[in-house]
Amino acid sequence: MTSANKRTVERYIDGFNKTDHDQILSCLTHDIEWTVFGWFQLTGKDAYDKEIENEGFTGSPRITILRMVEEDDVVMAELAIEATRVDGEPVRMVAGEVFVMRDGLIAERRAYLIQLRENAFK
Repeated sequence: MTSANKRTVERYIDGFNKTDHDQILSCLTHDIEWTVFGWFQLTGKDAYDKEIENEGFTGSPRITILRMVEEDDVVMAELAIEATRVDGEPVRMVAGEVFVMRDGLIAERRAYLIQLRENAFK
């Protein structure tokens, strides 16, 4: 059976796949902290909302949850991500994401993101 925390993460990812700001933001605490290591860190829903769509990309990403595990109020997810740059170039990435939950909402998101250049290993 899927836990409430995992359902929140699934709803959150589904929101990104549709670029549905309201759906994404409904999964977050007001004081959300988002870190993408090596890229940026931000705090709060307003700042988060501004980063949902990146000017370097077009359309919605395609994010697939490969697996999730949960312990206490932490959900970890392995993700496969495909996106399209504004110049039409496809981008493939994999990510390890840590979702720290509070009262069924995402209070902190930490992303370890790797762009794939040739295949799943290089």
